[in-house]
Amino acid sequence: MNEKEVAEIRRRFRPEKSNITCVRGCYVKENREIVSQFNQSLALTPQEESEKILTLLKKTLSGTLGKNLIDISFETRQVIDSEEHSLLMELKNSALHNEDAVQAFFEKIIEVLSLEGQYLILLSHDTYDVPYRGKDGEKLEDASSDVFSYILCSICPVKTTKPALCYDVPENMFRSQKADWLVSPPELGFMFPAFDDRCANIYGALYYTKNTAENHGEFVDRVFHTEIPMPAEEQKETFHSLLSETLAEDCSYDVVQTVHEQLCEKIEEHKANKEEGPLAISKRDVCSILQSCGVSQEKMVSFEEKYNEEFGKDTEIPPRNVVDPKRLELRTPDVTVQVNPERRDLVETRVINGCKYILIRADEGVEVNGIRVHIT
Repeated sequence: MNEKEVAEIRRRFRPEKSNITCVRGCYVKENREIVSQFNQSLALTPQEESEKILTLLKKTLSGTLGKNLIDISFETRQVIDSEEHSLLMELKNSALHNEDAVQAFFEKIIEVLSLEGQYLILLSHDTYDVPYRGKDGEKLEDASSDVFSYILCSICPVKTTKPALCYDVPENMFRSQKADWLVSPPELGFMFPAFDDRCANIYGALYYTKNTAENHGEFVDRVFHTEIPMPAEEQKETFHSLLSETLAEDCSYDVVQTVHEQLCEKIEEHKANKEEGPLAISKRDVCSILQSCGVSQEKMVSFEEKYNEEFGKDTEIPPRNVVDPKRLELRTPDVTVQVNPERRDLVETRVINGCKYILIRADEGVEVNGIRVHIT
């Protein structure tokens, strides 16, 4: 799915837009014991509470593609005949009215999911009359090109609030508020099927993880029975290790700066061209950048071999997962310096009298702990 398709579905989660008639829920204790289950009608729910439920569900479609939102693909054999795909299809086709399917799904999650503390599983079903878009891109509200039927699953931690002193307006006095249980925004979840080319794709799903350092692989394996890319934070650490270990003494400031700069340029170019598909870079793209930096062929071969081992031979990774366009940081064991990425020219490295230095040109506006200082 691309950003426009995700945004189009996100707009569904408003009381006046949504066709969600009810929400199924399962409240689970940390020892995997089910506390309670419910089937709540949004039509009979007060508007304020209904909006809060829709907001929780909507957050399962938030974040960055390739980082928080990850495409899941099913193999053809799974779609034809597999327990995991059949269950998801039954949940969708029955609009969550098949009690056996709902219970089987809850049990699947509870068996494998490891979350700290208690959590709430929310399941919803929606049908969307997809408006037709003309060749000029204009949306015709009265013309529907397709009906997109899908389910959304959100898994929300349930945390205790702290006892506090609160002001009671009717009583005009302060009262003690006891600790209570609060449903937090979702930690993970998914939408099935995927909304590709503005229509249903039963060969795909869109998976959500709030924490970019944790993708809950055990959940993905149990629900989808497929592999998922390593978490975004792990991709970043692995990519950085590949550069430093395989390039060794060739991994200079200039090389790292060039890699950062050219990957950021790809991100900006992709954004400027308003390309709908997610941006990804291949091993060949990185090697091309390294070659422009004068890195030896031997070191590039070493990088390719290590890349194949860590990511996979043909794996492409989103550049946003390995560089931050808004941040350039230099770090030593005792000093950390953050540089505006657009002013990389202010920094250079030198060896003076046998000692290694990071030099930063500082013509004006130098402050130490907020105090303006003069360099004389």
